[in-house]
Amino acid sequence: MDARAAVQAVFSGPDRPFGVRLWDGTVLPPVPANGAPVLVLTDPRAGSAFGIPPSEERLSEAFLAGDIEVEGNLVDFLELASGWRGPQHLPPKAVATGLVAEVGARATEFFRAAGKHSVERDAGAVRSHYDLGNDFYRLFLDRKMVYSCAYWAPGVETLEAAQTAKLELVCRKLGLRRGQRFLDIGCGWGALVSHATAAFGVQSTGITLSPPQRELAVEALRVVSGPGVAPDIRLTDYRKLPAEERWDAVGSVGMMEHVGRDQLGRYFSVLAAHLSPGGLLLNHAIAENGDPERTIPWLHRSHGGFIQQEIFPDSDLPPLERVVDAAQHAGFEVLDVETMRAHYERTLVEWLRRLDANFVQALAMVGERRARAWRLYLASSAVTFRVGRITVAQVLLRKKARGTLPPIVDRGAWYRGLERL
Repeated sequence: MDARAAVQAVFSGPDRPFGVRLWDGTVLPPVPANGAPVLVLTDPRAGSAFGIPPSEERLSEAFLAGDIEVEGNLVDFLELASGWRGPQHLPPKAVATGLVAEVGARATEFFRAAGKHSVERDAGAVRSHYDLGNDFYRLFLDRKMVYSCAYWAPGVETLEAAQTAKLELVCRKLGLRRGQRFLDIGCGWGALVSHATAAFGVQSTGITLSPPQRELAVEALRVVSGPGVAPDIRLTDYRKLPAEERWDAVGSVGMMEHVGRDQLGRYFSVLAAHLSPGGLLLNHAIAENGDPERTIPWLHRSHGGFIQQEIFPDSDLPPLERVVDAAQHAGFEVLDVETMRAHYERTLVEWLRRLDANFVQALAMVGERRARAWRLYLASSAVTFRVGRITVAQVLLRKKARGTLPPIVDRGAWYRGLERL
């Protein structure tokens, strides 16, 4: 089957809600024709990306190479594509051949996965993502460089205010008090440890695996710690913390995605071991939302998909019930669970808007392929939250202490005045 025939076969469905335009100007209009976004194949090379069955990897590769563009809003296009039923009349022989190849790719992926989540491999995976350079992340993050879901309290309109509200909410849920020892697992560029230290008077420790992150985190914590206090920001894995060290409260925000579902028991056991009896852990992480399907179900996937290959090696989003189960088996009791799916969709759309506004600088910093990969990553992640395939949850946990009761929580106080920070 030649490239043109493959493209026309893939987009043959009677209810395709987006348009398609081929390299020679041929238009396959959306149904209904309503001014929807248009998928543009800019070069005949793009035709080869639509081998049958169509795959996430081939299409994303064509996008990264510039052989595919989208006219209109990228997030809206991906949402429409996710809701489409997909091709209706594909040649059976071609589909069978493609599926056999996919099975082989998945077998290879299974054997490659055997070494996942060792200390060394996790360090490499984290650094491949975060060591793009601090200046790149400044292009789309807020001024404090918070790289996790913001909290859009009623009345909050800016990313800066929404991220400050999130930092404050984490600290309030943990009940931080002056003089306590606070540990931030995966501290990023230091926003949470800085806020906790300045606003709540705690003694903060942060750990990260990224040297560029540590550099900024040290400076951020130094500013709020006062003269003579050395910032405690460590370049280490959570599994390598000294066994005898204890903290009164622990925050893990946007880090558990790197742990792996098969390592959850060890993860929570390690954090429990470093908490004082009765100490609180706020675990904030993305999770599957009861649907392991692909965001665009009609695209086949191998080798972990686009995000695994281009953005987040070895990332894993376990179902929320599996997270809670692992925490309870490690000696925690659950005090509160709050999901924030709509908050993360809005955060990602804002990050994408900022990246687009600074796209010329992004091209200069990381090159066209990687810059386009980040556009696709932020847009596709926003859609994945929008359609409900994944969620993000803050789970407040307490290390069990025999003969004691957990504190009575005033949940109303957690949210009071967040919009005025």
